[in-house]
Amino acid sequence: MMCPSVGSGSADLYSRDSVVRALNLAEQLLTRRHGASVTLADPEDLGGSKRSVVLRARVATNPFGLPRALVIKHYQRSPTPGRADRFRYEAASCQLFTALPGECRPSPELVAHDPENRLLVLEDLGRSSTLADKLFGSDASAAERCLLNWAHALGRLHAVTAGRENDFGALLRRLGERSWRDPIADEARTAFAGLPELLESRLDVRVSAAAVQEATATARLLGGTRYRAFSPSDTCPDNNLVTSKGVRFVDFEWGCFRDVMLDAAYTRVPFPACESSFALPAGLPEAMLAAWRSEVVAVWPDLDDPVRVAARLLDAQLLWVWVCTLLLLPKGLSEDSLIGDDVTRSPKALLALAHYWNRLGKDATSAGRHATVELADAIVHALGKRLGEGSPVELPLYPAFRHSTRK
Repeated sequence: MMCPSVGSGSADLYSRDSVVRALNLAEQLLTRRHGASVTLADPEDLGGSKRSVVLRARVATNPFGLPRALVIKHYQRSPTPGRADRFRYEAASCQLFTALPGECRPSPELVAHDPENRLLVLEDLGRSSTLADKLFGSDASAAERCLLNWAHALGRLHAVTAGRENDFGALLRRLGERSWRDPIADEARTAFAGLPELLESRLDVRVSAAAVQEATATARLLGGTRYRAFSPSDTCPDNNLVTSKGVRFVDFEWGCFRDVMLDAAYTRVPFPACESSFALPAGLPEAMLAAWRSEVVAVWPDLDDPVRVAARLLDAQLLWVWVCTLLLLPKGLSEDSLIGDDVTRSPKALLALAHYWNRLGKDATSAGRHATVELADAIVHALGKRLGEGSPVELPLYPAFRHSTRK
């Protein structure tokens, strides 16, 4: 589920008809809900996708004390037969959060929804910047604060949704979705089965049976562990709003319940489900993990044990690196994009993989997972040859940190 980072654009992203239809459907929904006319105006694109139109609209006629502006998300395409309906997942997620007390809510409030027309009307959190704005900006201190706030917010999200998986399932069934699962589960199992052959055929790296065993053992994170909570799954930097009340999550098309360590591992494999992965300064991943743990230990006291956390975190890191390698290696060996204006001009996918495996090898060394260490060394060496002699095996820092004096 490698999801490209989505940025905001102009209203020209959509056809005029699609914008008008989204506004009209939202007006009709709000009018039915309140019993008198509601008029929306001045639509502003918030950066949707091929699946959906996402707009901010001013409430021009407002006899009910509605907010001055609302966000409208209209799914334009019907779901692919046999696949999960992303509208249903997002609607169920927003319903789950809206039922929480306001001070605990990690997302915009759901004002209204229309399953028949696949429409969501949401609270407008204002013209907030995103985590991406901070990471790709020039203020290192602001970027660091936002990452720590993001880690705290993620921990609170996990803590407040722990034990609510049955509620989420009931909401999905009410919307017509009979089953649900972590979208990374199938990709992980595909990676366990297919990566050894891919590495041997494309990089001439043979994966030992012991390395496969160490990787497949991490599949326990994909099952019914006792550390399950809601995950947005797609927590790319653009999907995290920096508000006056802290970081708020948006976009729950891939929302699910899963082991919380799969999200906590983002501190070691920065935003692995996104194409905007860069490195974090030394010490910051550990600070982010500490911020996350400070929020979840009230629910899972045993996660205050550094040894337990380190072992489970390495499992999640190992799983993510295998998944990322299966998805990124073919891209990196064919039509790989370059990293912006970075002076190395190294292929991004291969450089990201070299970075992931290099870090994994170091962390696996301290944990005594020798087969993973040997595999990591072989892959980093093979990728280094592909990148060219003298090329780095470390990703550049996010732009905000590149000229920082942070130690």
